[in-house]
Amino acid sequence: MKLTRVLIFLTMLVSVLAGSFVDAWALQIPTLQVGMEDADSPEQISSALQVLFLLTILTLAPSILVMMTSFSRFVIVLSFLRQAMGTQQTPPTQVLIGLALFLTIFVMNPIFTEVNQKALQPYLNEEISQTEAFDIAQGPIKSFMLRQTREKDLALFLRVSGSEMPETLEEVGLHVIVPAFVISELKTAFQIGFLIYIPFLILDMVVASILLSMGMMMLPPVLISLPFKLMLFVMVDGWHLTVGSLVKSFS
Repeated sequence: MKLTRVLIFLTMLVSVLAGSFVDAWALQIPTLQVGMEDADSPEQISSALQVLFLLTILTLAPSILVMMTSFSRFVIVLSFLRQAMGTQQTPPTQVLIGLALFLTIFVMNPIFTEVNQKALQPYLNEEISQTEAFDIAQGPIKSFMLRQTREKDLALFLRVSGSEMPETLEEVGLHVIVPAFVISELKTAFQIGFLIYIPFLILDMVVASILLSMGMMMLPPVLISLPFKLMLFVMVDGWHLTVGSLVKSFS
């Protein structure tokens, strides 16, 4: 029974966070039966549409949750790092995505813990209603996104949506916060990636200049600079510095 209530809560929370036009807390969860038969009433058609809606939300849930957490910054910066080193597919993409996922869990753990303690557990214990649980659960997630969102990005979507300027940030809807948060994360990730790229680029230029002065124009500079870039990255403990800086950027 509790597992069913957890699934219902998570499904409704995703639908609310996605800015759904359906009142998720008023949606009745129907029983699911496999079969085809003629509908005897409009309620049966409505139930089928509700099932389709829930399945659609569950399918999009990973993408929605990824865009509302720190995952995008982690995976973009790690991809920039691999490209700057010139190691092609090393580390593999699966390793980078897995590292980004666990770093996301580490950073988002306090937010998820707060949502669990203040919204999910009281809802499972039938102490609060679905509506109250959703309202409470949105608070920590909105606070996290607003801390990482630039004011001009937030103002952009407020202006485009035609919404009135709210008196407090708590009054801003998720349909405005989420896209503003995403483009802010993209800009921050590209800025960090640019800073990571600079030392590797300088090393490539130095090696290319040395090879040119020696008349070795047919030898690819990347082939010579790769071992030096790897040695430099290992000597400065690059993974420790990169991951540590990324995690601290959310504090």
